Amino acid sequence: MQPKSHIDAFGAACLIGFSLLLAFNQVVIKFSGEGFGPVFMAGLRSAGATVCIVAWMMARGIPLALPRAVLPSAILVGLVFCAEFIFLFTALDLTTVSRASVIFYSMPLWLALMAHVFLPGDHLTARKSVGLLVAFAGVAWAILDRSGGGEASLIGDLCALGAAIGWAATALLVKATPLKTVPPEVQLLWQVLISAPILLLAAPLFGDLMRAPEPIHYAALAFQTVVVVSMGFVFWLWLMTLYPASGVASFSFLSPVFSVLLGWLLLGEQVGLSIWGALALVAIGIVLINRPAKSPGPQVPQKV
Repeated sequence: MQPKSHIDAFGAACLIGFSLLLAFNQVVIKFSGEGFGPVFMAGLRSAGATVCIVAWMMARGIPLALPRAVLPSAILVGLVFCAEFIFLFTALDLTTVSRASVIFYSMPLWLALMAHVFLPGDHLTARKSVGLLVAFAGVAWAILDRSGGGEASLIGDLCALGAAIGWAATALLVKATPLKTVPPEVQLLWQVLISAPILLLAAPLFGDLMRAPEPIHYAALAFQTVVVVSMGFVFWLWLMTLYPASGVASFSFLSPVFSVLLGWLLLGEQVGLSIWGALALVAIGIVLINRPAKSPGPQVPQKV
């Protein structure tokens, strides 16, 4: 498929489904933390995903080698990817799914700021700037409100913020470096390949490696490895090659909505008005950031 200038019906359907998958994955990570240490689990996930992606690429005949000119970009993205998941898995270990998700999925806010500086033609307008302020207010509300009891961990919330910034940096690097010239499978392979050994070596610094895992915890880890990372992230990177970065990112505001609902439904988390208020501000801000500008003159029918 050829790159497109806007999100069409196919892209919207794909991004809604992917947002639901990511929301469910937040619950799975939180649950898996009962059996594994957070960073050790992230390392196991990256190691398993490396095997799955290599097998997929070999079956599809996709070359594993990376052009020398792309190697520095791949290493940099791999390191940022590693930091992102140290932050995310630690956040979900320390705070609730609903709080972590509202903050983590503020990613488009940080991507918009980075794109303004580093991506030509993706500058902030007055409307986008208002959206940034509204979304930032929502993130600040979620972090500053401490009404969630023992699970409302400030450190966990700040880790979720670090993960959001790391995700935005990963998306920016995919769009702005020579890494965009290689297939999505190759992009993801290098992210998990670089992150796996670093995460596994760093895991002892973040507490126990194992927490008496049961078969269901291993199944949850397998779900993350095969469905979310090996298949889901390749799919997301493929969408990033087809659609504008800001447009793809805008659909991420659906994931915290799904996450809050799933956290309440599956984990019994208490969701107060502050979480819904923060979520609403973040969502409104992201919509303002990514809303297409009106074209002057007569409207011309567009093909979908």
